[in-house]
Amino acid sequence: MSADRGTDEPNLGLLCFIAYRAMEARVLDALASAGFDDLTPAQGRVFARIGPNGTRVTDLAEQARVTKQTAAFLVDQLERAGYVRRVPDPRDARARLVTIAERGEAAITVARGAEAQVEAEWTRHLGRQAASQLRRALTRLREITDPYE
Repeated sequence: MSADRGTDEPNLGLLCFIAYRAMEARVLDALASAGFDDLTPAQGRVFARIGPNGTRVTDLAEQARVTKQTAAFLVDQLERAGYVRRVPDPRDARARLVTIAERGEAAITVARGAEAQVEAEWTRHLGRQAASQLRRALTRLREITDPYE
């Protein structure tokens, strides 16, 4: 898992993933406790990529790094559960956008609260300065790792 650095230290990607996985688990637990117990991690990863004005399934697939068929399947599940809806794309009558439905907005409110709670815990653990430095470093790293931002 680590490059030949002469240590058994995990690489930065793995460390980021471990923290992400912990955040994701806490958010999903909070959602389940609030009655949104039908969301899976895979659905959440697609749902999280829906833009404020809607997003096409092909774009969701690309951003979530899944096939178009997988993204469409997950969106179908989210739509049946009332989290999203498909609407005509005003820029292209042949296309449809996935938008967040009222139930999805309610779930987002719960998720944001859980995220804030986890970040507050992490900040208490690391200290304000280290947490701020970590946020700045990861934001800078995003410049070269996130083609969708």
